[in-house]
Formats: sequence, structure tokens, C-alpha cells
Amino acid sequence: MTYATKSFDSLVGLNGLSDALIQDHLTLYRGYVKNVNAIIEQLSGMDYALPQRAELQRRLGWEYDGMRLHEWYFENLCPTGAGNVPEECAPLLEEFSKIGAMRGIGWVMMYLDPQDHRLFNVWINEHDAGHPAGCVPILVMDAFEHAYLRDFGLNRADYIGTFMKLINWNVVSTRLQTAREA
Repeated sequence: MTYATKSFDSLVGLNGLSDALIQDHLTLYRGYVKNVNAIIEQLSGMDYALPQRAELQRRLGWEYDGMRLHEWYFENLCPTGAGNVPEECAPLLEEFSKIGAMRGIGWVMMYLDPQDHRLFNVWINEHDAGHPAGCVPILVMDAFEHAYLRDFGLNRADYIGTFMKLINWNVVSTRLQTAREA
């Protein structure tokens, strides 16, 4: 099984994020896809008793989540923003931004808990750790330096403001509706 790199060429020309930043970010994403495929290939037929297998197996989760999180991040962006904020997401947006402004690197995620249909925001330090079990990502913001440093320097607040203007709320609404129907 090989994962294909998705095309996010439509993100070039985003209003507020430079093409150079987007290209750097897409290069990083392509690296995750390449590493996922390389690890899967290396694991194929490898003895489970080998220590190398254990390390590769652990690394697979990190690379895989790096791939998927970037896909969800890119998918919920569009050149000028689109659609309307879903009514139930609106009360969480100020908190979402404030979480994004916290010191540290990671991801800000709005999740839906499908068991009680509750939306909530979470900070994720690493790609593969801290995700609430069984919850569905609805809105994803990359808060690692590579997502903003080139354009905003250390001013993460301006990046967050720009990100919030570029959200494709149609994608977020679809994620929310799909998660509720699952």
C-alpha cells in the first residue's frame, strides 16, 4: 500500500501567506508522505522480534499523523476564506485562537466527540500524542514555527489572525456533518 501525495496547488496565492511559505510547508508535507511510504516498505516482511522493527513501528505513527494533520490543515484553508462559521463552532473560536497563541509548538484542533456530540478545542504537542480517543478533527491549525515563521517572524498572533480569515468553513461544516452522521 502506497500513500499518494495530495495536491494543494490551490493554496498558492493565499491572501496573507506567501507562496514561499506555502511551498516550504508543502515540501515538508511531501516529506511526511515519502517517509510513511518508506517505513511501510521497510516494515514489509521484517521480523517482529527485531529492535529495528519496534523503532520503525513507533516512527510510523509520528510520520503518518504528520501527513494526515497537514492534509486536514491544508484542506481547511482557501485563498480568501469561504462559507459561514457553523453556529456551534462560533462560541469556540476565541478559545481556539487563544490556545494557538500559547507558548510551544504543536497543533490546535477543534474536535467533535461523537459519543456526546460535543465540540471542544485541544492543544496537541506532537503529531502522534494527545489526540482524544475516538474524537473527530473538525478544524486544524498548524502552530509549529514552519507554518508562520517565514512570513510573521515570532509574531504568531498575526499568523493566527490570518489563518482565521482563510478558513474554508464549507470544509469544516462538511467535516462536522459527516462526523455527526457516522
